[in-house]
Amino acid sequence: MVRKAQGFALIDVIFVCGIIGLLCSIAVPKLLLAKQSAGAASAIGSMRAINSAELTYALTCAGGFYAPNLTTLGTSPPGSNEPFITPELGASDKVQKAGYIIQLVATPYAGAPPSCNGLGVGATGQGFVAVADPDQVSNVRFFATNSNAMIFEDNTTLLGAMPEIGEPLVGHPLLR
Repeated sequence: MVRKAQGFALIDVIFVCGIIGLLCSIAVPKLLLAKQSAGAASAIGSMRAINSAELTYALTCAGGFYAPNLTTLGTSPPGSNEPFITPELGASDKVQKAGYIIQLVATPYAGAPPSCNGLGVGATGQGFVAVADPDQVSNVRFFATNSNAMIFEDNTTLLGAMPEIGEPLVGHPLLR
């Protein structure tokens, strides 16, 4: 009497698990690189959004001066339901988004007029600096922009090195 074998042998299961493990070891590093690239693209988009919001704020609300932080851009002017920047970016002065910490600073200028959304005299600035620093040590792409509306990249933070107006001494501009 001959019996028919049904199912898988243990060696078959081990072989399939080995192939799946090999494929995963090849795919995971590429997946992490793709995630970092997507985060960098999001950070660049946030820098562009901040540039646009600051320009709109300066022209329509602050007499040619710039907002000192992200929450000011996230505050709607009277008579409008729309802030100058998306609620996600205007939620606080430091925003974590897509693997980056985004912040905006501007040195207050004493001669600045009050703004339409509640800032007093001398609270807005003549220029601004916005930075996007990664929250992962393995990510070495740092981004920044200022009132010149050019986005710069470096392998270290540009927060202290980026002037409010003009080009920084470190980093390189991204192509538009």
